[in-house]
Amino acid sequence: MPSSPPEPDDNSPGVPGFRTWGGVYLFVFVCFVAVVVALTIFTRVLA
Repeated sequence: MPSSPPEPDDNSPGVPGFRTWGGVYLFVFVCFVAVVVALTIFTRVLA
């Protein structure tokens, strides 16, 4: 008898590569900080 696939956790974000919402939030925050830093550097270099 084939076993059924495991039920997904209700708290899982359903995003490939992330198991928890905390990981998704951390990734988004790090990307935001990286963009702000990049904009700051580009503003000072190109101004």
